[in-house]
Amino acid sequence: MTTSDGIPLKVSLQRALRRSRRRAFFLVLPLLAFLTISFVLPIFDMLFRSVDNTIVPQNLPSVVKAIEDWDPKASELPSEAVYEAMVKDIQIGFEEKTLGSLARRLNYDLTGSASLFRKSGRRASKIEGAPYKEQLIEVDEDWGDPAIWNLIKRESDSLTASYFLSAVDMRYDEQGDIAMQPDYQQIYLKLFWRTLVISAVITGLCILLGYPVAYLMATLPLRSSNLLMILVLLPFWTSLLVRTTAWIALLQTQGVLNDLLVAVGVISDDGRIRMIYNQTGTIVAMTHILLPFMILPLYSVMKTIPPSYMRAARSMGANPFTAFVRVYMPNTVAGVGAGSILCFILAIGYYITPALVGGQSGTLISNFIANHISVTLNWGLAAALGVILLGLVMLLYVIYDRIVGIDNMKLG
Repeated sequence: MTTSDGIPLKVSLQRALRRSRRRAFFLVLPLLAFLTISFVLPIFDMLFRSVDNTIVPQNLPSVVKAIEDWDPKASELPSEAVYEAMVKDIQIGFEEKTLGSLARRLNYDLTGSASLFRKSGRRASKIEGAPYKEQLIEVDEDWGDPAIWNLIKRESDSLTASYFLSAVDMRYDEQGDIAMQPDYQQIYLKLFWRTLVISAVITGLCILLGYPVAYLMATLPLRSSNLLMILVLLPFWTSLLVRTTAWIALLQTQGVLNDLLVAVGVISDDGRIRMIYNQTGTIVAMTHILLPFMILPLYSVMKTIPPSYMRAARSMGANPFTAFVRVYMPNTVAGVGAGSILCFILAIGYYITPALVGGQSGTLISNFIANHISVTLNWGLAAALGVILLGLVMLLYVIYDRIVGIDNMKLG
């Protein structure tokens, strides 16, 4: 069979299909490029920064080469050649003004390294000949401590595991072995656990509060349902900062809620409840912010459930509660799953609201990631924390897929 111009029909259909695919590809190409630039590339950049250590070999090239044969577990200090290489690299780094970034990088692993390199940079220009070891130790006695040389030897490669070790409260000890941080310095594992627990609690509260609202919206007449929908969507039209600060006014010890409890005699004026700048404030404020993300998927699924299902269950002898639990609720699993995924993933990465209302006990791991990016400038540690957080989210996603099934999730 051929077309009117003599081309076989099969060939003509294949050509038309290829043209259709090319048109479709060019139509989505701008969106694909936008996602690649704004989403995919930053993720790969984060993955690279979590192990990137090129700053050390770039700024200490002579030292990296000279220290290769030195054994960190040996009791003696590096040779004279290593000290000579260090002096020359410090002099070059001080002249090119790159010593500060190197000092800051090494200071992440060994406190005091920044001041050591800055001090040595100012005085290394006076060192003009041998003996380099004695003169450098005379500049600062820390150059006679094997700890700084162990660090430089360990971080000589262009890739490092130090950021990931710090992100899970681990470190290299004096012998170069991996060990746990002292108890008073272990913060990140507790923060990861706190983030997961608080996010799970917020998601659970969103289900408990959102399910009745969504059910009411799905069963009420259209006019009443639309009014409730406007009320659910109203928070989206209000600034996040305004909503968060409103909770501060409501929950603080001299706030509206405590004043109301004192006025009705539930608590005394001296026994006001502390509900802000702690985990309670974080949970309350974030539950309010994320609640619409639970209600909307639930409502979209409930609206598709025929009312005849409940009537059929009642006609077969089930009471209203049994009919609701055994017939209606299983049909809403897809909406619960979609809302839970949305709320949990948004909660696990939130940092504005916890920063404003969380205090010391209500901050999440995302707050520390933001702090390392904008305050301490330890982008490597921030990237490592972000990669671990991304891995946890992906793991929970896989678990959810195994238990519920991602194919059963519906957003509408």
